[in-house]
Amino acid sequence: MTMQILLNLLIAMVWMLLHDVWNTLTFTIGFILGFFIIYSFRRFFPTPFYGRKLWAILKLIYLFGIDLMMSSIVVIGQVIRPRLNIQPGIFKMETKLKTEWELAMLVNLLTLTPGSVVMEIAPEEGILYVHAMDVKRNKPSVIKTKNKLEDVIIEVMR
Repeated sequence: MTMQILLNLLIAMVWMLLHDVWNTLTFTIGFILGFFIIYSFRRFFPTPFYGRKLWAILKLIYLFGIDLMMSSIVVIGQVIRPRLNIQPGIFKMETKLKTEWELAMLVNLLTLTPGSVVMEIAPEEGILYVHAMDVKRNKPSVIKTKNKLEDVIIEVMR
């Protein structure tokens, strides 16, 4: 995969040299051209085409952005109420992620979403202990977010 990215950058640089124009538009056109050239020769590379990983990364960023916006709206709604009607608490969740990198990515993404914080990880059992601002409302959404992010993290990391 790294070789494909470097080859794509090389094609973009050669494209810029052939056109004798050094700007971002020429580089972008050369990079897109290189992307399609590498895609057409993907069966000659020993590793899978890097466009799949790139697509998975973009999907992860998109899903996290949506979850971040939705949880922020919920937390803002809870905070600006005259009476704070929340029940904070801790619950445990199981995860199917195995490696330290996968767990670290999931934990960071869950902690970055407002209203929940991963307090403890038991990697050998695959259990996360999560503190939620309002357990009754946040637990189902945190579990739903975890399930969505797990699948995409597996796509990105494996």
